[in-house]
Amino acid sequence: MKDAKKKEQVVQTVYVVGGSLLFALGVNSIIVPLSLYNGGFMGISQLLRTFLVSGLHLPVPANVDLAGMIYFTINIPLFYMGYRIMGREFAVKTLITTAIQSIFMVLVPVPAAPIIEDYLTACIIGGLIAGTGTGLVLRGRSSGGGQDIIGLCCAKRYPNFSVGKINIIMNIFVYGICLFLFNIEIVVYSLIYATVIALAIDRVHIQNINTSVMIFTKKVGISKAIMEQTGRGVTNWDGEGAYTNKTSYILFVMISKYEVAQIKKIVHSIDPHAFMIFTEGCSVDGNFEKRL
Repeated sequence: MKDAKKKEQVVQTVYVVGGSLLFALGVNSIIVPLSLYNGGFMGISQLLRTFLVSGLHLPVPANVDLAGMIYFTINIPLFYMGYRIMGREFAVKTLITTAIQSIFMVLVPVPAAPIIEDYLTACIIGGLIAGTGTGLVLRGRSSGGGQDIIGLCCAKRYPNFSVGKINIIMNIFVYGICLFLFNIEIVVYSLIYATVIALAIDRVHIQNINTSVMIFTKKVGISKAIMEQTGRGVTNWDGEGAYTNKTSYILFVMISKYEVAQIKKIVHSIDPHAFMIFTEGCSVDGNFEKRL
């Protein structure tokens, strides 16, 4: 049990560090050279960086992006929010993750010339890389701060919310400011990038994907095991095989995609021959606990 927990912590750490690096690579290597802007708090950080460097002429090396340092600073009040709603462990992990992400944002160099010159291609590839990175951080049961903290807190309180949706809402605010400061082309391409990154987050952050499970078994005890080990409710009824005419038990449970492996392990430990059907992307209305 202790080894399994240690292994899970190692996997989560890999997700967090790898995801943070991917995000920094996507933003600094592809998006920043084209003068495009992130949404949310990172976008606010980039706007403040532009003001400090271009407006106040703060001396900063050409290949260093101040946005990472600013991002960490403006996240401090949000750590308290995460602590109150998501708990101490989440707040501490988010603090560490945001620090790692901010360091990568400073260390990953910004190319002098864009790697991808076509704006639309850069928006798609940069959005996929950065969105995958953010999604991996969330799968590591942490967050990169900013709107991710707000998104997770809202998703816990309101089941129909997701981190990607909060990203889109925050982007309206940031790009509204950009519309007054920059030409409309920059704003449009930044919006495309923000939409791609939001979609990528919701696909990689599998806790957001509701999954219904139907289990067909001839063994008893699976319902009890699922309820005890996952805390999920189970509906079961008796069935009969059309060919064998033997009684079988049909179980139905609603979970997040993150719990699929756990459900399989529980079922197979009792009935290795059980038949299971997993349906992703179900819409849920009612008493369904969204776990993040």
